[in-house]
Amino acid sequence: MFQIGDYIVHPMHGAGVIESVVTKKISGQQRDYYVLKLPVGDMVVMVPVAGCENIGVRSIISKSEAENIFESFKELEVSMTQNWNKRYRENMDKIKSGNLLDVASVVKGLMCRDNERGLSTGERKMLHSAKQILISELVIATETDYDGVEQRLYASL
Repeated sequence: MFQIGDYIVHPMHGAGVIESVVTKKISGQQRDYYVLKLPVGDMVVMVPVAGCENIGVRSIISKSEAENIFESFKELEVSMTQNWNKRYRENMDKIKSGNLLDVASVVKGLMCRDNERGLSTGERKMLHSAKQILISELVIATETDYDGVEQRLYASL
């Protein structure tokens, strides 16, 4: 499916490059895994080759699609329920979807909420994770640094 050197996106960890493919024996079964190096946070994730589709791993967006995300970010309408538990579940579902525009709406919604009222510890962690997922892909797609992408997002608020 993917090759060493390909840029891919894991829905819960963000974008990175496949450094290698390794075979590991786990629970008595030998499986191949992509070793995904994530530039944000200097993290390494092992993704089972056979389960990529089920997990939602996909190729990275193009530069023009990334620019569309920046443009859409300005126009995104965010409305969040007052119920913290329901809001948290809805946001987590959007993040897990792997849809970058959904992740962007979570980021914008939580950033706006943080500016207005502040965030709980759980939502602050969610904002951090969602920002990493969003920014990691935009950094690679636009060939920009993390701070540059983050500044463009804040300017769009």
